[in-house]
Amino acid sequence: MTPLPLLDPLLRYLDWAGVAVFALSGALVAAEKRQTLVTFAFFAVVTGIGGGTARDLLIGAPVFWIHENATLLICLAAALLVWALPRRLWRGRALLWLDAAGLAAYATYGAAKGLSFGVAPWPAAAMGVLTACLGGIVRDVLAGEPSILMRPELYVTAAALSSALMVGLLSLGLDAPVAGIAAALAGFALRAAAIGRGWSLPAYTR
Repeated sequence: MTPLPLLDPLLRYLDWAGVAVFALSGALVAAEKRQTLVTFAFFAVVTGIGGGTARDLLIGAPVFWIHENATLLICLAAALLVWALPRRLWRGRALLWLDAAGLAAYATYGAAKGLSFGVAPWPAAAMGVLTACLGGIVRDVLAGEPSILMRPELYVTAAALSSALMVGLLSLGLDAPVAGIAAALAGFALRAAAIGRGWSLPAYTR
């Protein structure tokens, strides 16, 4: 497989979109706990960069938020946005839907970045899942909430669909923008079905 150009514009947009929505989800948890603005910012940053940081360390890439200002500014802007807007706008399932969008975008970008650094296809797909899931796991643990991993509905499966589809479509020769859009939409659609219809995998019963 030809190494993917790392700086493909659409994939960068997917990266920023993943950071933004995960940062919003982190700030929303702080809002639900009625925390201070500093805590809003901390949760936004940890959730927004957690998965990508672990991915970059594992694949030997420069940690993505160290050498640019945009990522942390996106996280801080997300925290300020949640802090400034009335709480009624964030009630209901806002956190779930933001998390679903971030999951799909970040899984797609994580898999693509793994490939661009010479990671084999299966490990690259795993990097997509790690990128998408770790930030939310850290967020839940810090907030004292049950991790999404311990809930029955489809979550990691949706991330795996996006990352595996990205790797598969690229291996078939599709252009990165087309593959990225298709993979992100597929993962989001599966996660949306899990939220809306309660889809889940069977649990161990023996």
